[in-house]
Amino acid sequence: MAVLSFTDRGIYCPAGDFFVDPWRPVDRALVTHGHADHARPGHRRYLATASAAPVMRHRLGDIPLETIAYGETRRIGDAQVSFHPAGHVPGSAQVRIEVGGEVWVISGDYKLEQDGLSDPFEPIRCHAFVSECTFGLPIFRWRPQAEVMTDINAWWAENAAQGRFSLLGAYALGKAQRLLAGVDTGIGPLLTHGAVEATCAVMRAQGIALPATVPVTPDTDLKAHMGALVLAPPSALAGPWARRFGPAATGIASGWMALRGVRRRRGADRGFVLSDHADWTGLNAAIRETGAQRVFVTHGYTAVFRRWLAEQGYDADIVETAYEGESLDTAPDQP
Repeated sequence: MAVLSFTDRGIYCPAGDFFVDPWRPVDRALVTHGHADHARPGHRRYLATASAAPVMRHRLGDIPLETIAYGETRRIGDAQVSFHPAGHVPGSAQVRIEVGGEVWVISGDYKLEQDGLSDPFEPIRCHAFVSECTFGLPIFRWRPQAEVMTDINAWWAENAAQGRFSLLGAYALGKAQRLLAGVDTGIGPLLTHGAVEATCAVMRAQGIALPATVPVTPDTDLKAHMGALVLAPPSALAGPWARRFGPAATGIASGWMALRGVRRRRGADRGFVLSDHADWTGLNAAIRETGAQRVFVTHGYTAVFRRWLAEQGYDADIVETAYEGESLDTAPDQP
């Protein structure tokens, strides 16, 4: 019997009678992280890392959530389960499942570069690995985070010198906090959209260090914060919320900014290539380090990446899921 099966409700472990990141209501859900395409409402029981729990409760309400520490082993039915750092966002995890001596790992979303906030990705040896491939094409190769932050700081400083706001689109969970922790706060004040500020408040309450920010409300005196860097979900940059800043420079931080046409379609002045997902090099390195011979790829360039893995000698298959990876069209109250 396979350790996992792939159903219309999500990835299922028969030996433990649980699902991992199910997209339809189930009895027991093991959740890799708090983004809305992985952490969904309606399950009867949840299990997630202790560091992912605060954001999940913030987003999903008073759910029946049990927590687990990284590396802690739990027996669920006939399966041995443990959660391990995925490096995607704070609290994100890979789920290791062992049944009868066979080990399968579900990666959730992951990246290999250390971002200064998330626990670094930990390669887990296994027989089978379920991997995202959001950016599973050779054209996606990320520059080091420090270089991208230098570019963002220079852009912000130039705009501030001209008395303009710098509106930067980023996911409210993960990307926005990564930017806050990485930019030069000496350039000017930091303003936040409500969705970003709410997530920052949750993370601060659990001990994650972030610089001071000013939430943008209807009563905020924007003239008192001229030249600020303003962080908001990408979808907020094209609506009435952004227009209150007047003529402003706009940018988006996303892996999709590696594609010039995407930035043009979004109407942003600048695109900064910064992703919380692994690039082509990272995906290949992560899979190689697991030692797995069987690989299941999900959400992203699955057909191309599966074919590439097969050419490298892997037993590779595609898993159809409801996961979205990294999207620029996410609503403001979502990741």
